[in-house]
Amino acid sequence: MLNWSLYFDSLYVMLAFALLGWLISLFRKKVSHVDTMWSLFFLLAGVTVAYLTQPLSIRAYMVLVLLSLWIVRLATYITWRNGGHEDERYEVIRQNNQPHFSIKSLYIIFGFQAVLAWVVTIVLFAAIQSQATLSTMDLIAAGVVVFGLVWESIADWQLTQFKANPENKGKVLDTGLWRYTRHPNYFGECCVWWGFFLFALATGAWWAIVSPLLMTLLLLKISGVSLLESTIVNRRPAYAQYMKQTNAFIPGPRKDD
Repeated sequence: MLNWSLYFDSLYVMLAFALLGWLISLFRKKVSHVDTMWSLFFLLAGVTVAYLTQPLSIRAYMVLVLLSLWIVRLATYITWRNGGHEDERYEVIRQNNQPHFSIKSLYIIFGFQAVLAWVVTIVLFAAIQSQATLSTMDLIAAGVVVFGLVWESIADWQLTQFKANPENKGKVLDTGLWRYTRHPNYFGECCVWWGFFLFALATGAWWAIVSPLLMTLLLLKISGVSLLESTIVNRRPAYAQYMKQTNAFIPGPRKDD
């Protein structure tokens, strides 16, 4: 049974962290560090539930280890990728929320992402707090999470290598994992959270499905596929043909194969 009091207490911790991030943005005059903060919200949730849940089950340790791998990989990659620069998405949001964006960003950017992350963490709380016996479902869950981590790591590495080559400027990456889906990194991320849900499902917490459903919605319709592809054709005309030939999300053979 989920400790709802602890779950709601974690919200206060995450909101406090969001407030800190907002205060930092006032000095930096940028908000893009919230991308790195995204994975750290989950670190706060994981530490909170682990510290206040004793004794921890084998399942809890499995979830915490896998969560730590996800956090370290994503936070490191995002921080390196951004390199201190403001993402163009935030430039658009800034322009659309003038005047006083610096104040509005407290809830538009930082508070909003904290609440989203908090809702997603319900699957972690369900899995870590349970003392249910380890089952085959847990092993399947671990396999799905590891697959997702490896898949998105390879996708990000391939994209980084592609962008590092000056000859590829303006071109579209359509090899490697990117040959089978236009967004292999988002697909891998989705697998990670469906894997965490399987951990929760193994304890009977079927209602935690709200977590992977929300993450899938974010990746497909809000901050992922739809947002990226709304402008990319204008910047890379060849992407229009790539869209016709390649699945948007779930990997599959190209239509010209």
